[in-house]
Amino acid sequence: MTAPRRFSPADIVAGFSVALILIPQSLAYAEIAGLPPYIGLFAAAVPPIAAAFFASSPYLQTGPVAMTALLTFGALAPLATPETSEYIKLAALLAVVVGVVRVAFGLLRSGVIAYFMSQPVLVGFTSAAAILICSSQLPVALGAPAPDGGLLERAWWSITHPGDWETAAVVLAIVSVLVVIGGRRIHKLFPGVLVAVLIGVGFSDLVGYDGVTVGDIPAGLPPFGVDLPWGDLGMLIVPGIVIALVGFAEPAAIARVFAAQDRERWDPDREFISQGVANLASGFSGGFPVGGSFSRSSINKLAGGRSRWSGAVTGVVVLAFLPVAGILEPLPRAVLGAIVIAAVARLVRPDQVLGIFRFS
Repeated sequence: MTAPRRFSPADIVAGFSVALILIPQSLAYAEIAGLPPYIGLFAAAVPPIAAAFFASSPYLQTGPVAMTALLTFGALAPLATPETSEYIKLAALLAVVVGVVRVAFGLLRSGVIAYFMSQPVLVGFTSAAAILICSSQLPVALGAPAPDGGLLERAWWSITHPGDWETAAVVLAIVSVLVVIGGRRIHKLFPGVLVAVLIGVGFSDLVGYDGVTVGDIPAGLPPFGVDLPWGDLGMLIVPGIVIALVGFAEPAAIARVFAAQDRERWDPDREFISQGVANLASGFSGGFPVGGSFSRSSINKLAGGRSRWSGAVTGVVVLAFLPVAGILEPLPRAVLGAIVIAAVARLVRPDQVLGIFRFS
C-alpha cells in the first residue's frame, strides 16, 4: 500500500479554501436533511478532523453531502417532525449507527464491495436522487409556501402557482444560481457559493428582507455528548445500514478516480473506517450522517492539497468559525435552496440514463 503522505503547508491553503465552500454548503444540506441549518455546521466541524486520522485518500473531503442528507430525511421524516428537538437527536443517533456499520465493514475487510457497485445502478440512483433533491429545494428557492405532500408534489405545486412566488426570493435564487454556475465556468476555484452567500446576507441586511432566513445559530462549539434517544435505536438500524452502504458509493468513486490519476493504491477498508469514525464524531457532536464530497474533494486537489490532513485543516477552520456563525443568520433560505440546485443539477445525466436503458 502507498505510504501516507506527510503534512504539507499547501494543505493549509487547500483546507481553508474548502472550508469557505463547506460552511454555506453545510447549512443547505442540513435543510435537505430536515434539520435546522446550523446543525450542518456541527456536521462540518469535527467529522473532517476525525476522518483525517484514518483516511486512505489524500484528497477526500468529508462532511455533509446532498445524497446522504436526502437519505437521512427519508429515514427520519416518518419518525418525527423535521427541525424539532426529537428529530435532531434522531439524526445524531442515525449518524452513530452509520458510523458503527462503516467501521465494522472496514474492520471486516469488506471494502471490496466498493469495486462491485454497478455503474448503471449508481448512475440511475444518482440521477434520481439529484431530481428529488432539486425538487425539495424548489419551494424554498421560489419562496412559495407549498402545502404538505411528497417532494415532487410540492415542487409541482410551487412551479404551477407563480402567484405565490416571493419576488425577492426568486431574484436571489436566480442570482445565486448564475453566480455559482458562472463562477465555475470562470475558474474551477472561483468561490461561487461563498459569493452567493455574501450577496444574500448583504441584501438581507440592506433592505431588511422579511422572507424566510437561516434564523438563530447558537454560538459556540458543538454539543459533545452521548445523550441520544437510545431507546429508538431499533428503528434506525435498517436505514443506518442502507445509508452506510449507499452513501459510501460517492467517497469510494472519488477516491478511486484520484488514486488512478496519481497511480497510487487506494485502501477501501481504511476509507470505510475513516468514514465510519467521521460519522461517529458527527453523531456525538450534534450532527447528522456525513460522507465524502466530490465537489469539495476536487477543489481540495485543485487548490494544492497534498495529504489527508487538509481535511483536518478544513474542520479546524469551521470550528474557529462557529463562535461568529451568527453573521449568517440573515441569509435568505432561498439562497441556500439555489446553491443546492446549482450543485446537484449537473448530477442528472439524461444521456447516461438513456444509454443504460438502450443497452439493458
